[in-house]
Amino acid sequence: MIKLNLPWKKAQAEMLITDSSHHYLIFGLGNPGQQYRENRHNVGFKTVDALSKRLDIRLTRVQFKAMWGSGTYAGYKITLVKPQTFMNLSGQAVASYVHYYKLPLENICVIYDDMDLPFGTIRVRSAGSSGGQNGVESIIDKLGTKEFPRLRIGIGRPPGRMQGMDYVLQDFNSQEQSELDAILYRAGSAVLTFIEHGINRAMTEFNGVADNAE
Repeated sequence: MIKLNLPWKKAQAEMLITDSSHHYLIFGLGNPGQQYRENRHNVGFKTVDALSKRLDIRLTRVQFKAMWGSGTYAGYKITLVKPQTFMNLSGQAVASYVHYYKLPLENICVIYDDMDLPFGTIRVRSAGSSGGQNGVESIIDKLGTKEFPRLRIGIGRPPGRMQGMDYVLQDFNSQEQSELDAILYRAGSAVLTFIEHGINRAMTEFNGVADNAE
């Protein structure tokens, strides 16, 4: 049997996905550079990396001060993005992608760390303040609104009198590292549920710690 390569069919399928607004931008926040790779502040990057492996989406392209790659899941087009500005300037890349693709803000999700949540706790929300997270503050500033979906991953509070900035720029400790893969997988599942079934379903199923998810 002769197999015909019909690239126009693939292009047509991608066009249909885009035209039906089934396109989602998923942003993971963090700091670029090997020295920050295992920091608590980079859990957004790590979630996107886990999703890229899970969905076989390679983040090999660079545009608008970010690394990105696109693929499909359950009939939806997904673009994964890791801004390569430092955390405090994340809004530059996020706003550029949102404006370029002309997507409604309900079709984006921003993933980031939160010191006010216990380690491993996930919170999906449709809107809200920055909560003091500088990357999210930058996004709010550049988009001009707080009304966009986000997924917060708890990293816990710093011990004793340690400053918050010092804490978030520390690597996860050995105990946290042993639990991290499961947390990242669960966070990725929350993102995929948000895409396929909507934010209310994602909030109902995933808001909380892993032990309470069942």
